[in-house]
Amino acid sequence: MKRESHEERADRNFVELLQGARVAVTGVQVLFAFLLTVPFSPGFVKLDQPDRWLYFAALVSAAIASICYIAPTAQHRVLFRQGHKETLVRRSNLYGLLGALALVVSMTTATMLVIDYLFHSTLALVTAGILAALAAWTWFGQPALDRADDQSSSSGGNSVSSRGESRE
Repeated sequence: MKRESHEERADRNFVELLQGARVAVTGVQVLFAFLLTVPFSPGFVKLDQPDRWLYFAALVSAAIASICYIAPTAQHRVLFRQGHKETLVRRSNLYGLLGALALVVSMTTATMLVIDYLFHSTLALVTAGILAALAAWTWFGQPALDRADDQSSSSGGNSVSSRGESRE
């Protein structure tokens, strides 16, 4: 394993976080842009009050996801060359997790809104539940189990996991 300084590791970790955010931010921006146009479509007036609340949840959570995914880049500009890279890495990781949670809410509620509009609320609820569970498992549950497994199979620090992966 290549030796790197604390600063080099912080730089690499920040670049990796930004690369991951680039993938998510594109999807968030497309979803957010679409949601911003929905009230101006002719069918929007037909929505009942519960569907309007679903729309509200989808729109606001997409805005929150956008804010969270953009925050690391904006903060990097503000903190440039101020020696706060490690803080920025930790904070960016938190923003990435919060952005992912907000994105799950937005995707789930937007899908629920469309399915409820097209079919009925039972199918919308079931589908939204399945989507939320799938996102919870693939985005958070499975990685959390991997972290727990890694922590129980090695004794902390920056070591190599049982699968040969570098731990940070």
